[in-house]
Amino acid sequence: MESPDARNVVQLDAFKPRLSLSVANAKITHGGFDGPGYDNCSGYGSRVASLGSDALSAYETLDPPPHYDFYTKTEVFGRQRRFRPSLYQLHNDPKDSSPPIYEETNAEPIRGEDSSEEDEEEQKEPPSEPTRFGWIHGVMIRCMLNIWGVILYLRLPWITAQAGIGLTWVIILLSSCITGITGLSTSAIATNGKVKKGGTYFLISRSLGPELGGSIGLIFAFANAVAVAMHTVGFAETVTELMYEHGAVMVDRINDIRIIGIITVTCLLGISLAGMSWESKAQILFFLVIMVSFASFIVGTIIPASPEKQAKGFFSYKADIFATNFVPGWRGPDGSFFGMFSIFFPSATGILAGANISGDLKNPAVAIPKGTLMAIFWTTISYLIISATIGACVVRDASGLLNDTLLSNSNCGDISCQYGWDFTECIANETCLYGISNYYQSIGLVSAFAPLITAGIFGATLSSALACLVSAPKVFECLCKDKLYPFIGIFGKGYGKNEEPLRGYLLTYVIAACFILIAELNTIAPIISNFFLCSYALINFSCFHASITNSPGWRPSFKFYSKWLSLLGAVICVVLMFLLTWWAALIAFGVVFLLLGYTVYKKPEVNWGSSVQASSYNRALSQCAGLNHVEDHVKNYRPQCLVLTGPPSSRPALVDLISCLTKDLSLMICGNVAGPPQSVAQEASSERHVTWLNKRKVRSFYRGVVAAELRTGANMLLQGAGLGRIKPNVLLMGFKTNFSSDTPQAAHDYISILHDAFDLRYGVCLLRMKEGLDVSQSPQSHAWSFNQGFDWAQNGEAVMASTGFQKAQGKKTIDVYWLSDDGGLTLLLPYLLSRRKRWARCKVRVFVGGDADTREEQKQEVIALIKKFRLGFHDVEVLPDVYQSPQPESVHRFEKMLDRFRLDTNPKQDCDSGSERQQEEPWRITEQDLERNRAKSLRQIRLNEVLKDYSREAALIVITMPVGMKGACPNTLYLAWLDFLSRDLRPPVLLVRGNQENVLTFYCQ
Repeated sequence: MESPDARNVVQLDAFKPRLSLSVANAKITHGGFDGPGYDNCSGYGSRVASLGSDALSAYETLDPPPHYDFYTKTEVFGRQRRFRPSLYQLHNDPKDSSPPIYEETNAEPIRGEDSSEEDEEEQKEPPSEPTRFGWIHGVMIRCMLNIWGVILYLRLPWITAQAGIGLTWVIILLSSCITGITGLSTSAIATNGKVKKGGTYFLISRSLGPELGGSIGLIFAFANAVAVAMHTVGFAETVTELMYEHGAVMVDRINDIRIIGIITVTCLLGISLAGMSWESKAQILFFLVIMVSFASFIVGTIIPASPEKQAKGFFSYKADIFATNFVPGWRGPDGSFFGMFSIFFPSATGILAGANISGDLKNPAVAIPKGTLMAIFWTTISYLIISATIGACVVRDASGLLNDTLLSNSNCGDISCQYGWDFTECIANETCLYGISNYYQSIGLVSAFAPLITAGIFGATLSSALACLVSAPKVFECLCKDKLYPFIGIFGKGYGKNEEPLRGYLLTYVIAACFILIAELNTIAPIISNFFLCSYALINFSCFHASITNSPGWRPSFKFYSKWLSLLGAVICVVLMFLLTWWAALIAFGVVFLLLGYTVYKKPEVNWGSSVQASSYNRALSQCAGLNHVEDHVKNYRPQCLVLTGPPSSRPALVDLISCLTKDLSLMICGNVAGPPQSVAQEASSERHVTWLNKRKVRSFYRGVVAAELRTGANMLLQGAGLGRIKPNVLLMGFKTNFSSDTPQAAHDYISILHDAFDLRYGVCLLRMKEGLDVSQSPQSHAWSFNQGFDWAQNGEAVMASTGFQKAQGKKTIDVYWLSDDGGLTLLLPYLLSRRKRWARCKVRVFVGGDADTREEQKQEVIALIKKFRLGFHDVEVLPDVYQSPQPESVHRFEKMLDRFRLDTNPKQDCDSGSERQQEEPWRITEQDLERNRAKSLRQIRLNEVLKDYSREAALIVITMPVGMKGACPNTLYLAWLDFLSRDLRPPVLLVRGNQENVLTFYCQ
């Protein structure tokens, strides 16, 4: 084959977007490419993506390559943000001035136009970067400081004496497993998208939604505020004890604790207000102090024990002491495994200290998993080492007396006897003051320099207090900005480049100061521990729930987690809450459920894509698919209504009445058919109509369609609305009151919709009100709309109009004219209305046609039938006069109404021309049509007279709608029947026709 001339080949490489150049020369800023080879793709029309200077217009394209700006919500300093072109911009003719109704254009303005004003306002210098921390400084050290506390120094040796080294390790590892599982869950959630400020609250709320997230956020912030007081009081108590040892007293013990506590928390507040950089420096100082105290302890275990230390039970490393202390030695009321576990577990908490300042981290998705898990690992190692070393060096009981040396003739059986000491007397009398079972300061006893242990206690308490003092405002600030609860928005304001919540700091300070003044937190401490456990449980459950919903949006970059392990962690946390303090657990759950109930009731307008939303979709989809295996049964029949409302706000009466029938019972779909003009077609946009329905508390779906003709659009709704077995079976429409003045073709199309519904086996209902249904009344609008002649809205404004169906109906009547058997729908709808509170006091009267001679017998038959249906209708009346002839005046008015629709029967015209005209104008009524349907016409005229006589004061008239036979009854004649039947009546009239299938039954199967 001959190869083509290279000169005649178009080189397409010259016209492609220069992605490779942009990527090659770009520098990555905040995750996106920012380079010279990538032009702005946000424009429309003349703005194209990165073409060469000699590009042919035929190859210009608006379709850009991927870019970071298309997915971010924030601006990048130094350049304009790019925007992805919409589908309308790519697909449609640029001459179109407005997008179609399905188009969702970018909410942001289209960029790219030259604007001198924007250039003047553009900042010349980049904004100062706030302080940000890495995973070591921001998370690991902070979590380790918050985990280490007073229990490490003052209670771990005592727990080792009670449970033994073996069970103490079990307690430590079990606690670490719980916090480790929570750490894995936290890591998974933190890496499933960009994490902002708010810490624990942000993670839970964005995963489980505002209901649980808001309640946990509030109590977690409060628990952190009270925890500031707890740690501060722990520090103040230690200082007070040191003062008492040296004879220094200010007032008394309680007031000294209060004074020292207030001074301490004020100093911590000053450090916090100075900024995160100063706070982080203080944390580094505390961390170094604690590490030095640990080193002093380890060195002290190696140094040979002096006689003074041996008298207090310290003998350095001994295998016999390790073996003796390895087994439990339970003592006292708390001498049990769960008793020791409840005392130790609060020392393992604090793993969320790093996550709580997520807004101050350089890369939270990396820092939170790495720092949290490393903190759990190293603190667990430290607990294991300290418990093992203290258990291998110090005996359980010692007197502290230098005179208790072993005598040559004494009979000693204690482990200390092997090392020349006899503590059997104090053991027998239970008067031993030293040993790890009696002396809380055993770590200070063992250490090489005891004041360093005191400094470590100070560092542990103050670092924990400072971490909680910072965490509480950070969490509370995010909660306030989300506006889930009233009266707290004032605390959501941030100050400075770090957006520091200064008001939140002051609020935390006030709460902490109040609890410090109490100076007795033994009863409050279990509640706080339970609040932290409750947070852990919800974090684990969030991870499990997000995983189990199989949402495509759940894509955490941290893969080392298990949904079942997260569920196990959540269950264990809940069990521990009740094992530790059952009444505190009840209080915690009570507060959570109280706040949860408030949030569920208020329904905050937030959308975070939570796993609860994904779960709702999964449940709905599963239940809907499950209905495919369930066959329909008359006992479970529900009127599932497709209501042709147009914009729902234009026909509030129709919406309110059908809502009474379907609320909490069955399906309701508001349908709207919009025409071709864009000004009208945009009214089919669903968002604001759904908002109107929600504000009116109407449980309904909305479906808008665009069609060239009204009948076509109605057919689209009739055949396409619903899902599976959850689909409409009853069509409801407003009555066409202006058919006499509207075009005959519009009347023909209106009745054609009814025939289409019957063909699709729908029941049909028409609502007519004397004052009309349309509340929009927009005479200045001249845009073509299907709504003309239907009284449907043309401006689409969401008017909250009040209707009579929203009020209690009082002691009126619902008059049911059951003149033809349609399967029972005419009876079922009034029964459903009578169950509603607004209609409960109304008396239902049933009217049927009959003969005067057998009137009583027919009445009893109908009563017996209704009784078998268990409807509770007792007032039945037989009307023999429905078969009488109507008044001549009424007949004359009916015939006059038909004049404009009649086919002109000119004797000079041949039959063929008349037939052709009727085919061109199918709404024409011939004399044969009138004669053929004369009996039915007279009956509708007579029924109108009967309705006026019997139902003038009714709250609602429900009447069986006649059916016009296709081909035998012209549509305009059928509409004339319906119009004359329901005209000039004060009460609303509901014309009902079932699909001739049973909707009522008196059988139990």
